[in-house]
Amino acid sequence: MATIDVYDIKKNKVGEMELSDVVFNGEVKEYLIHEAVKVQLANRRAGTVAVKNRSAVSGGGKKPYRQKGTGQARQGCIRAPHYVGGGVAFGPQPKVYSLSMNKKARKAAVRSALSMLYKENKLSVLDVIELPSISTKSFAGVLSVFDIAKTLVIIDAPNSNLELSARNIKGVKVVKVEHLSVYDIIKYNNIIFTQSAVRSVEGALQS
Repeated sequence: MATIDVYDIKKNKVGEMELSDVVFNGEVKEYLIHEAVKVQLANRRAGTVAVKNRSAVSGGGKKPYRQKGTGQARQGCIRAPHYVGGGVAFGPQPKVYSLSMNKKARKAAVRSALSMLYKENKLSVLDVIELPSISTKSFAGVLSVFDIAKTLVIIDAPNSNLELSARNIKGVKVVKVEHLSVYDIIKYNNIIFTQSAVRSVEGALQS
């Protein structure tokens, strides 16, 4: 079974903990990671961009001039696409971009992403992350002790001091276990878990 050192916020080693091989030391399936990221980014797209075609542009109900006898090309409406102020031909219309991925595959993708970072030694586990007050400077000091940047911090319970202290630090994001996603795991170079968050993630991803 995989093991990892446990530290306090001053990077003093306080113990070790065993990690589930299924969750943190399994096979890295890159195709699943790619699929999960693609689905997540596609589902963020609003798909609301639209332009008016000739039927949606106001005005132009009357034929601009008679069909024959003027010497000009016949015209039926001044809101046709070739007129200034007319409708747009073949322009974008609202579209649904959402994709889906079954639950089993999503869990496997998260396990693959976590296993990849574990094998690259980019996971850190802290016993607890308790800040006495809301202080960006204090939490930035914790990160500097671990010499890491662009970090995803995973917690399993609300921690307002931590969340408010981290929100103004560039490249740092605090998420609860239930909001953990493959995209966030891949986006950030390092992950910091609390001990309890590790167990919660294992419980959610074992099967």
